[in-house]
Amino acid sequence: MTTHSDPKVLHSLATYIAEARWFGGKGRDMQVSDVHRLPWLDPRPGPEAPHARIELVTVSYVSGGGPDTELYQVPLAYYPEPQERLTHALVGTWSDDELGEVYAYDALHDRFATAQWLAAFAREDTSGDLVFHRLEGHELDLDVHSSLFSGEQSNSSVRFGEDSLMKVFRKVTPGRNPDVEIHDALTRAHSDHVAALYGWLEHPGHDAEEPMQLAMLSQLLRTASDGWELALASVRDLFAEADLHADEVGGDFAAEAHRLGVATAEVHQLLAEKFPVETWAADHLRSLSDAMRRRLSEAVAVVPALEAHRDGLDAIFTAVAAIDEPVPVQRIHADYHLGQTLREVRGWRIVDFEGEPARPLAERVLPDSRWRDVAGMLRSFDYAAHVVESDVEDHGPQIEYRAQEWSERNRMAFLGGYLGIEEAEEDPTDQLGPSDLVLLQAYVADKAVYETVYEARNRPTWISIPLQAIERLAPSGETDDDQQEASD
Repeated sequence: MTTHSDPKVLHSLATYIAEARWFGGKGRDMQVSDVHRLPWLDPRPGPEAPHARIELVTVSYVSGGGPDTELYQVPLAYYPEPQERLTHALVGTWSDDELGEVYAYDALHDRFATAQWLAAFAREDTSGDLVFHRLEGHELDLDVHSSLFSGEQSNSSVRFGEDSLMKVFRKVTPGRNPDVEIHDALTRAHSDHVAALYGWLEHPGHDAEEPMQLAMLSQLLRTASDGWELALASVRDLFAEADLHADEVGGDFAAEAHRLGVATAEVHQLLAEKFPVETWAADHLRSLSDAMRRRLSEAVAVVPALEAHRDGLDAIFTAVAAIDEPVPVQRIHADYHLGQTLREVRGWRIVDFEGEPARPLAERVLPDSRWRDVAGMLRSFDYAAHVVESDVEDHGPQIEYRAQEWSERNRMAFLGGYLGIEEAEEDPTDQLGPSDLVLLQAYVADKAVYETVYEARNRPTWISIPLQAIERLAPSGETDDDQQEASD
């Protein structure tokens, strides 16, 4: 592994990274302070292929608000001449010690470069500083072209024809990535609820350091539909029928929500079997309660409308500290919502077990309560209903009522499926023990508080969605107009 400190290279990389969709430090003053270059993926590229390698780029921040440095993975393809088809992915031009004057492009946009990654997976290549691991059972199709998925925020995914998908982790750190770790365990357990893992790429640690996992290759679910989009379509179907209830519309989603609940429970059960299960005693529950209350105080400073709900929310979070029995905790998804699900012919698949990208890796691999995942999905159903409602011009009480009816029906169907209840005619929460009910309510409230801050900073027109949920959880006695005025 070599280090590069050419100011022109550092400046070009900093400019490219700062504008990249996957860069997590937007809004902070930054510079590239160091570049470590891993070995060439293929030292003998074909006539059309570039020289390609992975650059590990250290980003240093001048301003506060987060870590002082972060490490990003930037795969580059080097050409001796400009490539018009890759103009949009040009990182810079500079003089390379081995190749001379080069044009450097983001390699994930280049099918001739990504073919080298796929070939290395097929060979189970190892070059000392790059190790391509493979699981048995699938022969890769090498006679395909690649295409880069658009729209991803924290990582980059490359599709290889109709066969496989390579997910490249952009922000990296030593240690096992939970997305790789969990997919590996669930694939070996023959779970039907994840895309099968085919392999992963890592940069091995030296001198007792942990390896750094850089990418994973998995089954392409080519016929799958996005769970979030399916839910939105169901709400639109409901609103298109003027007088029908949610259970009377052809696009009723409750059966799918129930199946998703069953799939979630089965994945949680497998995770409990494949990874250690621990318990939280009173001291940990007090810490959890304190953290939720602290986040509430921080959120009130950003969203003043939360002040009217502070006492009610505080009571919900304080109840966690009063739980008088050990709480089992395990590996979970940790960033669970409809956007992390896919529906295909054989059922639901769950994706992206990486956890919250903004959290350090050491935190993302810690066990947590399964009710955190359940709460995230319940909030996602509420969002789906009210996002579509917000798009309806001049919507009134009837549309608001029907959106809430859809949300409640599907939230209860999901929870019924999760708890193994076939017919959820009554509220499935009646089947929960006191501690589980306290935890579920607290996680739902904590998620909604987080959502108010996110929407205030990123999508102010959506802030009414979590605020209305908080009003149902912890009524303030104010009207919706009062809440909106306080949040402005």
